[in-house]
Amino acid sequence: MKNKDKILNRARRTLELEAKAISDAREMLDSSFAEAVNAIYETKGRVVITGIGKSAIVGQKIVATFNSTGTKSLFMHAADAVHGDLGMIEEGDVVFCLSKSGNTQELKVLLPLVKSFGNKIIALVSNEQSYLAQNADHVISVPVEGEADPNDLAPTTSSTLHLAIGDAIAMSLIELREFSSEQFAKIHPGGSLGKQLYLRVKDVAVLNEPPIVQTDDTIRKTIIEITSKRLGVTAVLKDKALAGIITDGDLRRMLETKQDVSSLSAEEIMSNDPKTISADAFAVEAMAVMRKYSISQLLVIDESQYKGVVHIHDLVREGIV
Repeated sequence: MKNKDKILNRARRTLELEAKAISDAREMLDSSFAEAVNAIYETKGRVVITGIGKSAIVGQKIVATFNSTGTKSLFMHAADAVHGDLGMIEEGDVVFCLSKSGNTQELKVLLPLVKSFGNKIIALVSNEQSYLAQNADHVISVPVEGEADPNDLAPTTSSTLHLAIGDAIAMSLIELREFSSEQFAKIHPGGSLGKQLYLRVKDVAVLNEPPIVQTDDTIRKTIIEITSKRLGVTAVLKDKALAGIITDGDLRRMLETKQDVSSLSAEEIMSNDPKTISADAFAVEAMAVMRKYSISQLLVIDESQYKGVVHIHDLVREGIV
């Protein structure tokens, strides 16, 4: 393959430099970082994140992470701020500025205006002597020895490092807020992650008509019930109590071992220890049980009463994988 070694060497060097920058930053975190995080945690308003160039793109990702983990935030491009977007800033908001150099012209115009509003400024910067660092209320300084770019020009190591620091801030805020999986699910209801945290067995099982036979029903009736309900299984009840389960596999094994099946009852071929799950259990728990036992269906019970079947296809359809 042409240029294989050249490609791999540069790629590995890039990851090495970026990993080292993050590792070095870990040791640099101090009380200034904690004070900046506390300023966000204690604010009565939102976090307005701003930057220019690659810092603006990183800032937008941090906004997304903050909002998805319980910290209200929005993005304001530093270049657009002086053309009307300053109206986004409200009393009580914290303005979080990202910049490698901390000396861009846009920030030099923006910061005095923000300070005149009385909003606190947090800086994430790689130059502690910069204009931004000198004019912020809280400074997170993460120096970068050099970019991964061979010419030391394109923001690579610095942007990766700032992105990682944004994650570190977000995770620290999760810790302070005791942000739970239930809270996460409330703001992620449409995605597969959210479904794993709120979708319950009863929400999917209700879509299936419950297959039921009685212990004394014939094999013919049992086969018809399994076929008509299209779940590959039926519950076997004795009066109203769950007595067992019959699957497609049970029917096949019966035909392999019995010559005459016409006189058999459901009770004679059922498995009397069916795998069940509570209707109130999370759907992801049902998937875990199915995987553990290599099965495709579970009988659903509610206060010991049979309520229906949840099939693996139901869970796959809902994105529980």
